[in-house]
Amino acid sequence: MSKRTNISPKATSLTFLPVETRVPLKFGPETLTYVTCARVGMHVAGAAGRVDEGWGETPLSVQWVWPSQISYEERHQALKDFSMKLAEAWAGFDVVGHPMEIGHAFIEEALPKLLDEFNRSRGGAEPMPWLAALVCCSAFDIALHDAYGVVNKIPVYETYNRDFMNKDLSSYLTPADGARTSFTGMYPADFLVMPRPNQMSAWHLVGGKDLLDASERDGTEPDDGYPVLLPDWIKRDGLTCLKVKLRGNDAAWDYDRLVTVGRIAIDGGALWLTTDFNCTVTDPAYVNEILDRLVAEHPRVYGMILYVEQPFPYELEEHQIDVHSVSARKPLFMDESAHDWHLIRLGRTLGWTGVALKTCKTQTGALLSLCWAKAHGMTLMVQDLTNPMLAQIPHCLLAAHAGTIMGVETNSMQFYPEASVPEEKVHPGVYKRRGGKVDLSTIQGPGFGYRLDEIRRELPEPAACYQ
Repeated sequence: MSKRTNISPKATSLTFLPVETRVPLKFGPETLTYVTCARVGMHVAGAAGRVDEGWGETPLSVQWVWPSQISYEERHQALKDFSMKLAEAWAGFDVVGHPMEIGHAFIEEALPKLLDEFNRSRGGAEPMPWLAALVCCSAFDIALHDAYGVVNKIPVYETYNRDFMNKDLSSYLTPADGARTSFTGMYPADFLVMPRPNQMSAWHLVGGKDLLDASERDGTEPDDGYPVLLPDWIKRDGLTCLKVKLRGNDAAWDYDRLVTVGRIAIDGGALWLTTDFNCTVTDPAYVNEILDRLVAEHPRVYGMILYVEQPFPYELEEHQIDVHSVSARKPLFMDESAHDWHLIRLGRTLGWTGVALKTCKTQTGALLSLCWAKAHGMTLMVQDLTNPMLAQIPHCLLAAHAGTIMGVETNSMQFYPEASVPEEKVHPGVYKRRGGKVDLSTIQGPGFGYRLDEIRRELPEPAACYQ
């Protein structure tokens, strides 16, 4: 590992940015009204002695990463506390290399131990799950990748190749049994779309509490200049793609919701739907019956469903449900279950046909999952964690380079548009959807191309700094 482009982490800072939603966002049985974003700065040292800083950010989306009966605030505080421990661990992580190598080493070696220690330190409290640990870690991992590009003065997506990486993909990935593929001599660049497209279709999230027509108004809706009703969103943003949140435990409600949203989509000129059951379904028959009824009674709405997202519990190893009957009807995408490529390999044997990638599971892990899935003929999507501020940029870049089934899900402009005003002034097309698309053409320069020196955001004092 003697490449002059190698880096090693040297210092970290961690800042918590609170964000309130303008309207509630329903996650399965829970509802999100505010979130804390973790903003990480990471100083790295290059092999040539140059020291520079990279940045990463992710929402600590409690309800998504840790569904539970215990209080929101107990889980919320645990995620913040664990992030503080990660700030110290990353600053002292003495590994040299490309960020794919450093990130993989941290996720495989350090993170499981840190999570185990953290859960033991909480006594008899409910243990924090691995998905929550990954989300806390992701802001640091994203900052690492950004710093690598900054210190080497190059966009980071131009470094996922043999010229910069010390190891090929065979050091990280193993093909499925019987698959006619090999990762020897292969690098992430072999699976990425280069150059990236700068325009992508934008998926709008229709939450379980979102208003579909004026009859649902009760006078408590925000009057802040942004749309409230779905038809108004479709008209204003020129939307063509709608993701519909469903309950997964109320088939009549789910069916009616799909039919109603489908009709509104058709009337407004939208073209595509996807269904998100948020891990609440336990029997494939539940999904199959809804789809079969749709194809018989509303074939056009059925035809608009591009894929079905994660109906079943995300603990895939514990709930090894054969889902071939669902994927025989529509492409079936893993989301919460797809922590890493090992689980994607298991999911493929059970009948899953696609993977929804998220930067909040780490940039390193998302790229490895992307490579494994593409090598095995699985379809990709990049899903949102309602990413505002800096978090939106790596999220959109992943989608642009992944070659998704259709664009990118992006919904922070629905739930907290004012949170990203400083970033929007520099990157207007990234934070506003126009003509049904986002525009990434302003993302330029080293690392993730944030152009941070142009973004006028006042940050609070860091919650932690380590050297």
